[in-house]
Amino acid sequence: MSKGDSAGNKIQWGRLLKKLSPYTIQKGLRYLKHYGPSEFWVRLHERFEPEEIPYGPWYETYAPTKEVLDKQKKHRFKNGPLFSIVVPAYRTPELFLRQMMDSLINQTYGNWELCLANASPEDLKMNRILEDYKKRDSRIHIMNLKENLGIAENTNCALSMAKGDFVGFLDHDDLLAPDALYEIALAAEENPLADVIYTDEDKVTTDLSEHFQPHFKPDFNLDLLRSNNYICHFFTVRRKIAEEVGGFRKEFDGAQDYDFIFRCVEKARSVAHVPKILYHWRTHKSSTADNPASKMYAFEAGKRAIEGNLKRSGTEGTVECTKDLGFYRVKYPVKGQPLVSVIIPNREEKDTLKSCLESVLEKTTYQNYEIIIVENNSSSEEIFNYYREISQNPRIRLVRWKKEFNYSAINNFGVKSAKGEYLLFLNNDVTVIDPDWMSELLGVCQREEVGAAGVKLLYPDDTIQHAGCVVGMGGIAGNLFVNMPSNRTGYLHKASLLQDMSAVTAACMMMKKSVFEQAGGFTEELAVAFNDVDLCLKVRSHGHLIVYDPYARLYHYESKSRGAEDSKEKVRRFQSEIEYMRCHWPEILKNGDPYYNKNLSLTKWNYSLKPLPGMGKKKG
Repeated sequence: MSKGDSAGNKIQWGRLLKKLSPYTIQKGLRYLKHYGPSEFWVRLHERFEPEEIPYGPWYETYAPTKEVLDKQKKHRFKNGPLFSIVVPAYRTPELFLRQMMDSLINQTYGNWELCLANASPEDLKMNRILEDYKKRDSRIHIMNLKENLGIAENTNCALSMAKGDFVGFLDHDDLLAPDALYEIALAAEENPLADVIYTDEDKVTTDLSEHFQPHFKPDFNLDLLRSNNYICHFFTVRRKIAEEVGGFRKEFDGAQDYDFIFRCVEKARSVAHVPKILYHWRTHKSSTADNPASKMYAFEAGKRAIEGNLKRSGTEGTVECTKDLGFYRVKYPVKGQPLVSVIIPNREEKDTLKSCLESVLEKTTYQNYEIIIVENNSSSEEIFNYYREISQNPRIRLVRWKKEFNYSAINNFGVKSAKGEYLLFLNNDVTVIDPDWMSELLGVCQREEVGAAGVKLLYPDDTIQHAGCVVGMGGIAGNLFVNMPSNRTGYLHKASLLQDMSAVTAACMMMKKSVFEQAGGFTEELAVAFNDVDLCLKVRSHGHLIVYDPYARLYHYESKSRGAEDSKEKVRRFQSEIEYMRCHWPEILKNGDPYYNKNLSLTKWNYSLKPLPGMGKKKG
């Protein structure tokens, strides 16, 4: 870092400190106590370091213009659904109540009804406001409850009024973007099987002066949902599904929406996602959006919500709360002791291979595995002496690939000798960090819906080399969070959460052998690049999940044996591999990775915003 950079950082931190309110300082002290000094500093740095593209100006450009909204109002749907917007209200401040209802009245899509359960019978001013709005708009329906029954039961009362095709859930102090229902109606029309539709969201200050902390979500992601209620707002579901699952359950108060979402997606024929900011979550001192520690009981209820999903789906697993409140870890136990075949291609590289093998043999707690080394045209006496040495170990077998280097063909050849039910593809320049890495991957991979699982790879300097792959990033595919310090968790803790991805790297990837064979193995036309991405996409095309598991960590020393892509022959080969991917996977490259979000950059690795045309210009 230069002196100029250091001075700039000091100025930024100085400005930040001037902005801190007594409440923010109090909040910081709570987090310091929760995380401890070192982890608190890491999270503080992540939270407040400058955005590459600030969200505020981005959102101003992104928000639809008056012309766009007017055009939406004129749009005619073939079978536009009726939306019942369900709101449990309790002692809602007048301004918040009016703004919430106004955000609904101002929708560009008009086929909706508001079903509001008022649990504040003693609040005469609130009652007058509700009656006034009810008289002004016949779509507004109010149920006055005799007493406050709690968030779940209050919501159920509002839900009982619903007559719509879909029900959507709006908190009494939050806001819908004016095009929210229009965009959801479009999604329902485009996907008639969608029983659940959710959107992206952001947060807004109490006085609505600033939008911040956008949550750009992936399409439906089972493992991410088991790690965090990423769906949250704006959640809509077919009314018949909401009724079938029995509404909200008061024993989950605090995480009643998390439990409800799980039960709805379990019944849904299809889950659709609208990748647009359509819900604004207001933050104030008593809101969990701003002060998670204010409702610790909610996180325990969230844990039970995940446990309920596991039980109903017949999946064994234990749920743990993480230090990041509202985020969870599911540990999947290994069933039985299936044989794992570890396949390691190697050429020369005696010291590199030795480090890899010693780390696997000495650190791995799971014991039922074999190691198949695929020798590829080595010539040194040193490596063959080492082969003779390790051949004394009954776990290790050596097979020889005598043709030219082709990563795909070499691994396919190694698989032919594999006796295991599970395959573990491993680069020779990888060393183990976590002793339970193999059992961690195996527990995930044994699940019926999972085809393959990948790991978190770190460079020797403890920065991230791989935390999942995004198709389309950097052109064809790229790794997430490259060079980010490993003690950071990244955007909404994504680097440290178990989640589904379109692809993971085969530098360390476990796959069911049956799934590998179903997919046809590695594509041998892809000799060096993208063969793991292609294999993962083939596995996905057969309906299996690819899971990124950050709890299995290894060091990766990069491909020392292959060299740079600097010769004409290598450049031509790389270009042909790019062309292969473009020809065979045009849909995902055109439409975007479903496990990423189209509003995010494909040239950055850290969930940065994608620049918008016209940013900085004033709207007409």
